Amino acid sequence: NRGILLLQFVFCFFACSPPAKLQYLLEPPVQVEVAGRRGDNVTLPCILRIKPNHYKIKWTKLDPEHLGQQNIIMISNANAFKPYGPVGRRASLLRAHTMDASLLLSHLELGDDGRYQCELINGIEDENIVITLRIEGVVFPYQSQHGRYKFNFHEAELACAEQDGMLASYSQLYRAWTEGLDWCNAGWILDGTVHYPIVHPRPVCGGNLPAGIRSYGPKNKNHDRFDAFCFTSQIPGSVFYITGAFSYDQAVYACKRQGSALALVGQLYAAWRFQKYDQCNGGWLKDGSVRFPIVSPRKRCGGVPEAGVRTFGFPSKTTHLYGAYCYR
Repeated sequence: NRGILLLQFVFCFFACSPPAKLQYLLEPPVQVEVAGRRGDNVTLPCILRIKPNHYKIKWTKLDPEHLGQQNIIMISNANAFKPYGPVGRRASLLRAHTMDASLLLSHLELGDDGRYQCELINGIEDENIVITLRIEGVVFPYQSQHGRYKFNFHEAELACAEQDGMLASYSQLYRAWTEGLDWCNAGWILDGTVHYPIVHPRPVCGGNLPAGIRSYGPKNKNHDRFDAFCFTSQIPGSVFYITGAFSYDQAVYACKRQGSALALVGQLYAAWRFQKYDQCNGGWLKDGSVRFPIVSPRKRCGGVPEAGVRTFGFPSKTTHLYGAYCYR
């Protein structure tokens, strides 16, 4: 027993001891999170408290699933900086003062969500801090027009991109669940795993399991087929509704006459979330689905007590008549 206790003590001495105190970089709060929406400019803070004689600052974006991969954004010294990759083209150093190594990211994109590392390199005692950038947005489930569970992973990625989004990360899906997302169909997310969020447990959705995110774990990206959970953020334009009894082709023309195009599913969700868009009429979208957004639930607008974007699925484009949701 003494041997086991000694082993536990030695392990905890190394594994449980607090991380070394930073010498050159200013110690951040316990958890640093910066939030912004698509199109915003944000600053990721990194401040020097002591400046070595010779040093470099390296900013990298860490792999979102902690797989160890790093994508270099920028390397700088006291005089100049060199950007790398697609994120680097939108990045610069803030340099509000001589000790400021903060990163300024402009025109945020959906894929910018994740963890960023500011590393001071002086060849002797390198140090780093990690900051999380959270893109504010909305997760929406998406299904093929051909029915349930038709996407392999790559097709799910493409489907989200075609609807002005990208596959959601697990943290984005989890946040959406805490905000009320309840969906009984399993869908792909960004890391290649498959899940579905349940707020109100019921027999047809996993039986008597408690509320939570039900997981199927990693699946074969080429052969297994599910729906998709997509993520999008604010949009630069606006969605508007044209009243009418249109076939799909007539709806396309109605939007075109207004100098716009049929809205994408992600654009409608973004308008609902960020612009509080509320419209109690079904309308065509570009993918051939018919939906309507409800901010203030009422009996005559779907009869569901929660706010959300309601769907009529993918009706016949010629025999079913609806209004049109346009985007410009």
